[in-house]
Amino acid sequence: MAMKKKPVTGMKDILPEEMQLRDYVSGVIKDTYRSFGFTPVETPCMEPIENLSSKQGGENEKLIFKVLKRGEKLKLDGAKSEDDLVDMGLRYDLTLPLARFYANNANNLPAPFKALQIGSVWRADRPQRGRYRQFTQCDIDILGEPSSLAEIELILATTTTLGRLGFSGFEIRINERRMLKAMAAYSGFDEASYDSVFIILDKMDKIGPEGVAKELTEAGFAAESVETYLQLFAAAEQEPDSVKAVSLLADRLDGYLEEDVRQSLQEIIASVEKSKTADFKMVFDPTLVRGMGYYTGTIFEIAIPEFGGSCGGGGRYDKMIGNFTGNDVPACGFSIGFERIILLLLEQGYQIPEQPKKIAYLIEKNYPADKLCEVIGKAQQVRKEGKHVLVVRMNKNKKFQKEKLLAEGYEEFEEFFHR
Repeated sequence: MAMKKKPVTGMKDILPEEMQLRDYVSGVIKDTYRSFGFTPVETPCMEPIENLSSKQGGENEKLIFKVLKRGEKLKLDGAKSEDDLVDMGLRYDLTLPLARFYANNANNLPAPFKALQIGSVWRADRPQRGRYRQFTQCDIDILGEPSSLAEIELILATTTTLGRLGFSGFEIRINERRMLKAMAAYSGFDEASYDSVFIILDKMDKIGPEGVAKELTEAGFAAESVETYLQLFAAAEQEPDSVKAVSLLADRLDGYLEEDVRQSLQEIIASVEKSKTADFKMVFDPTLVRGMGYYTGTIFEIAIPEFGGSCGGGGRYDKMIGNFTGNDVPACGFSIGFERIILLLLEQGYQIPEQPKKIAYLIEKNYPADKLCEVIGKAQQVRKEGKHVLVVRMNKNKKFQKEKLLAEGYEEFEEFFHR
């Protein structure tokens, strides 16, 4: 069987130019998040299949890369279903592994615990622009903090990071799962149908109110409920001030919505707007759904105009850790869309600031060994000065070799010939 040189569909080789940018961006992310008190952790790339299939990951549970049992445990002949063959899967996000991590290690962690995790995740998704089957996620989470301080810190840390990378004019859209449920209840939808309603609502930015109304009606929902539902969104859109929009909608939902939802959303929006250092806007968006089944409260999303879609998001998931321990722990997290950020920076021709000077030493092919040691020693000394030095044999086509090195950022050349 012939070997294949291309990577598998939905995954990619990363060339040096992009890798340098990825390393730089990762460094900015880590530095900024650490300045907010987040502590790096790491979890395994695989999780027990029971955890990944616990009906908390929404549509992502349909996209799991499953791993066959190994050795004697793999009994193909006696297998009656997939469950008999599979015992693990590649993680589809970093949130569920973090919840397991915390449940297993809580006694050795501070309270509240501010976690930073960067790593690869895998989803058997349909590849498209900015979406791969293997990709990097950058998550920060605060575990054990029940108040809106968690959301405020997460949003400020993430937006400060985006600001340091040169992004401006973006939005953080915010909503509350309990607000979504209250709107559905007020409109007369049955509680058992909420998930179906929200799946259609989540298409609002693509198909508009008319498209949402059409799909809800076609799904068999009462015309009166659909009309009432869409009127709520229209009323909220008429108020440009997000804090006032929250109050307007909360007043309409009196009797259906807990009062602390209004207070929490307004506190988060007002506090972030007052404390932010980056150029962005907080926007209350009652159509924001976020697909994960584990969200229990506040949800938020990054909208960058240049991308035209979400570049990260998160929310509160107060029930997930309790699934492991029996005791619920307040939890909230924000995941930055690392791959999409990298894509946008590459398209913008982003230049990494303050890079060390790069020097290339070109050595003639038959340069004597004793002299070669002197060149290497000189390179070592220059490296101590903080410069990057490439020691490489001189090609026959020296002009082309230098052109390639210039494209890689080498700005100074020194040539060594045997005399």
